[in-house]
Amino acid sequence: MNYSVGIDIGASTTKAIILDHRGKVLGHCVTGSGADFKAAADLAFDKAQKAAGVHVARDCRITTTGYGRKNVPYADGTVTEISCHARGSYHYFPREHTVVDIGGQDSKIIKVAGSGKRLGFRMNRKCAAGTGAFLEEIANRLEIELPELNRLAERAEREVQIGSYCTVFAASEILSKIREGAGVPDIVKGVFFSVFKRVVEMAPLEGEVALSGGVVAHFPFLVGVFEEHLGRKMLVPPLPQLTGAFGAALYHTQAIGGHDA
Repeated sequence: MNYSVGIDIGASTTKAIILDHRGKVLGHCVTGSGADFKAAADLAFDKAQKAAGVHVARDCRITTTGYGRKNVPYADGTVTEISCHARGSYHYFPREHTVVDIGGQDSKIIKVAGSGKRLGFRMNRKCAAGTGAFLEEIANRLEIELPELNRLAERAEREVQIGSYCTVFAASEILSKIREGAGVPDIVKGVFFSVFKRVVEMAPLEGEVALSGGVVAHFPFLVGVFEEHLGRKMLVPPLPQLTGAFGAALYHTQAIGGHDA
């Protein structure tokens, strides 16, 4: 097989990536998952092929991962998203580190050994706190476009603390802060700190930390929040939203990537 394909079907988005036999990324796609995971996988795979400029359907091995990984009948295999994120991150950072994946519906902390072996993981258990859904709800409550959150936070002069765990209560708390005279940029910076706080309450982040997921891809300001509060540089893989799909694509070839996670 000349190509390796990874398809990550998440609760919010579906990601597909195509690699050649040397591990070079040829094409990729991110699309909404919707209510039909197979249709989302079909669409992402088709668009990734168009982006790559090649038709690989008969000359590839396909590995699926994510929430809907078992909904793709033509896949050659499935692997858990925990293992795929670990493997995808280890490919770029082949040493002991911790992966923090912040997605649309959940957040994960994955410990990776120096050999590439996955040592353990934690997932958030407190509804949408610390996820993309939390940021989306805040943007809706502030009546701004989601991408505007990053630009607003960059203008902040201070960080307004948001204490509520629940997304609904946090949105109400934000309205109270506005009534008290707090600036929206300062509030939004506090919202990003809230995401950071939810993550570090799951498990301590020791040593080197790599950040992945759609939230990291769309809100680079959050990387700076982690760096500011942890006091060290964060690792960010190329195409952070596709780290899981990339890790899945690595599974069906020995010529690509590091050790098995």
